[in-house]
Amino acid sequence: MWNEYLNAVAVDEVLTVLSEKGSRARIVAGATDLLLEMERGVRPGLDTLIDVTRIPGLDRITLDEDDVIHIGPMVTHNLVASSKLLREKAYPLVRASWEVGAPQIRNRGTVAGNLITASPANDTITPLMALNAWVVLKSVRGERQVHLQDFYKGVRKTVLEPDEMLVDIAFKSLASNQHGTFVKVALRRAQAISVINVAVILTMEGSSIQQAVITLGAVAPTIIHATEAEAYLAGKLLSAEVIEKAAILTQSAAKPIDDIRSSASYRREMVKVFTARALQAISTGQEQAGMPDSPITLMGAEKQAKSAQFSASTHNDTSIIETTINGQKYSFTSGSDKTLLRLLREDAGLIGTKEGCAEGECGACTVFMDGKAIMACMVPAPRAHKTEIVTVEGLANGDKLHPVQEAFIQDGAVQCGYCSPGFLMSAAKLLEEQPKPSRNQIEEAITGNLCRCTGYYKIVKAIEDASQRQEA
Repeated sequence: MWNEYLNAVAVDEVLTVLSEKGSRARIVAGATDLLLEMERGVRPGLDTLIDVTRIPGLDRITLDEDDVIHIGPMVTHNLVASSKLLREKAYPLVRASWEVGAPQIRNRGTVAGNLITASPANDTITPLMALNAWVVLKSVRGERQVHLQDFYKGVRKTVLEPDEMLVDIAFKSLASNQHGTFVKVALRRAQAISVINVAVILTMEGSSIQQAVITLGAVAPTIIHATEAEAYLAGKLLSAEVIEKAAILTQSAAKPIDDIRSSASYRREMVKVFTARALQAISTGQEQAGMPDSPITLMGAEKQAKSAQFSASTHNDTSIIETTINGQKYSFTSGSDKTLLRLLREDAGLIGTKEGCAEGECGACTVFMDGKAIMACMVPAPRAHKTEIVTVEGLANGDKLHPVQEAFIQDGAVQCGYCSPGFLMSAAKLLEEQPKPSRNQIEEAITGNLCRCTGYYKIVKAIEDASQRQEA
């Protein structure tokens, strides 16, 4: 799919390559969108990928002395969803990040990547637009600051130049008198693209609204403001009548289309319904209802990437990928243009990891990379260079099965067996992160794993039993 893959260790190194290669090069962070685009031919002429995941400091979330929050370009959706700072200071973004994909996708996908992909259905753009965020774009020519509302030119079109890198996302943190939330309508409870989404932020003066911000996603070519509703709410109390009127005005701002996920009329109706629900939740102090206190991330016990010294590397058809899989060192002289899933199956001969969809939808290819659960079909193989990977073959301790494996056998949760490796990996990482998970946490942990036998009851029961077995 690509001719050259660069694992970079410094921003200046990235900018130099971008200046030389221009539109023939593309930055890779999570790659959850880019890989699919390349496979579908959406990115013709692209021959060089620049991986920025090894550059130190890009995964930080900070609050500066001016009360401005900064989100680095390698901050993943799971880092946002589990951030106490953002939970307090930017809740709509936290909720939107938690609604993205599944835990394995959120461990790879970044907020910056979500912004750059520029789909109007992408969840994190809507709250960031409501927060009046801006981005910093950098190249060898210098850097510039662009407000998010000026960043987009249309569907999947931005002002980002081929030689530029997004190096910062920033916005003013919410004050104590500001309250906000994010709501989303999708065709499934998880792993689904928005049919519509809405972000609402209200600045209160006593019990009346001083200022209102309402942004809408998936109802126009870009994220839009419901300007009439915003103006109407200023100075009002959040009564039932005011909420209803504001919801109708918000509905009139939407200009949706018919597509495979929804009709335009359904989208318009849902804009009204869910705007009203968001305003009602804020009025009753329930804007964070439904969001778990400690979201399951499948990042393991440490919840943060391990810092390690790493040297830059370039991979092509003559390069070597050195990695550790299940405690054993591997050196691959092929596979640099493949996904990690294909490298594991075709080059390492580890066929326990399955290919179900090759689109990050089913979780059959779940493995651990540097301690985090990820979907191997969504990771370029050269990213495995100098990493530690665990597949289902390495889950047992010698001849002793993992408690999850024992429970799956005991409870008959294996069924046809095709999806079992992915479920086992997700369940094992869950028990590492939360040794005594609730039923809701178990269900949350396996939202990225699809069972084609529709036998989730036995799987959930097996994970519950594995928790007790592990404790014993």
